[in-house]
Amino acid sequence: MNVPLFDSTTVIEPLRGSINAALLEVTEAGQFILGPNVEAFEHEFAQAVGAKHAVGVANGTEALTIALRALGVGPGDEVIVPSFSYYASAEAIPPTGATPVFCDVDPVTYLSTADQVKAVMTERTKAVIAVHLFGNVAPVAEIEALGVPVVEDAAQAAGSVGEDGRPGALGTIAAHSFYPSKNLGAFGDGGAITTSDDELAEQVKMLRFHGSRDRVTYEAVGYNSRLDEMQAAVLRILLRELPTWAAHRSSAAQRYSELGLGELVTLPEASSGSVPAWHLYVVATDQPDQLAASLAEAGIESRGYYRRPIHLQPSMSEWRPSDLSLPGTEIAAGRHLALPISASITEQQLSDVVEAVGAALR
Repeated sequence: MNVPLFDSTTVIEPLRGSINAALLEVTEAGQFILGPNVEAFEHEFAQAVGAKHAVGVANGTEALTIALRALGVGPGDEVIVPSFSYYASAEAIPPTGATPVFCDVDPVTYLSTADQVKAVMTERTKAVIAVHLFGNVAPVAEIEALGVPVVEDAAQAAGSVGEDGRPGALGTIAAHSFYPSKNLGAFGDGGAITTSDDELAEQVKMLRFHGSRDRVTYEAVGYNSRLDEMQAAVLRILLRELPTWAAHRSSAAQRYSELGLGELVTLPEASSGSVPAWHLYVVATDQPDQLAASLAEAGIESRGYYRRPIHLQPSMSEWRPSDLSLPGTEIAAGRHLALPISASITEQQLSDVVEAVGAALR
């Protein structure tokens, strides 16, 4: 057997003709930056998310930084962020001049709770980054009720649905990534920022283009961060398929449970009222690296992602309090393992994974 951790190509194959035609149309038109495809995709993506505005940017990391800047985050401010996440969730904060403050996560949902955020809030807290990790939907409304703006890191949550709506339309402003392995992946780097706040949307558009609204007057030191026309053309085609792909990911997770995977390892728990389109299907077990080695021998790909949480990374040492205690993060980092999931994973592959996990643990 051979079951890849990701399969980003199988679902693309039937769309190759449409994609190639769209790319040829862009090259023939000769407009590559902020053209009609970007404008159309921004409208279509905002509708899909349920937000009033979407603004295309170069990548998900800059989407976070620009979103924070649009909120007025700067030197002297603090931004709360979970330590159990991809590095970019915190990396996006220092370029604003603000200080990252690390909070804990629930090791079952892999999400930060409102209580965990509240525990590290201070009078300097300017914003909270709520990460929809692995596609699970963070409790944005509960966090926002603490009285600070919430920036959603929705990089891994395209297609997920929460009890209050879709990631990207739950908080004050949200950042998205279209990195090729994501649920909605481009053919290169790309990102977007969504919000229903008109003023924030205008700030984002200004900041993404060197801090200028008219290309003549530069009112801020901004960024050269724009989603390019070719990526937008591809994303417009793929966006139409996202609901089907998301449903397949959700059903694959359900089949893992029905096939008995939960009797072997601890399954991820969807947040209250949510239907995650799992970007990664992350289980927990006492010896995840040993399990990964056994699965590799059976042809099953798996991976531990954040064995060293962000607050323990060398680059974050100046913002790491000596007495920082994040017990949920420690548990999640030490016990998690991502198993194969994709928009095209088959029933046989799911069965093979469960059988291989059982054989390895026996």
